[in-house]
Amino acid sequence: MYESKHQAILPKMQFYKRLLGHCLIAFLLIAGSLCSGMLGFIYFEDMAWHDASMHAFFLLAGLGAITVPASVSGKLFLGVYGLYAGLVFVAALGIILAPVAHRILHTFHLDAEN
Repeated sequence: MYESKHQAILPKMQFYKRLLGHCLIAFLLIAGSLCSGMLGFIYFEDMAWHDASMHAFFLLAGLGAITVPASVSGKLFLGVYGLYAGLVFVAALGIILAPVAHRILHTFHLDAEN
């Protein structure tokens, strides 16, 4: 997927396309996680879709739970989804920053050869 250390650095326009592709993948990951969180809150807590989306948004943003669920299954879902949401944030950040980090390291490698 990425160029090897023996290849030239990617032109800026192709790099921007690669970065856009990575942003799209991260967006799809976050959108899928948001939908699964909404469905979980609707199923386990019998919430309206707008309340479920607000809870899922807050957890994915790292702000935490808004209210404590009433049912035991809702509490378990909140705990598991909260852990998952933290990992999704880190994974999305890694997906977006991977091409940038690769370009920086590739540039350093080309400078070391000269």
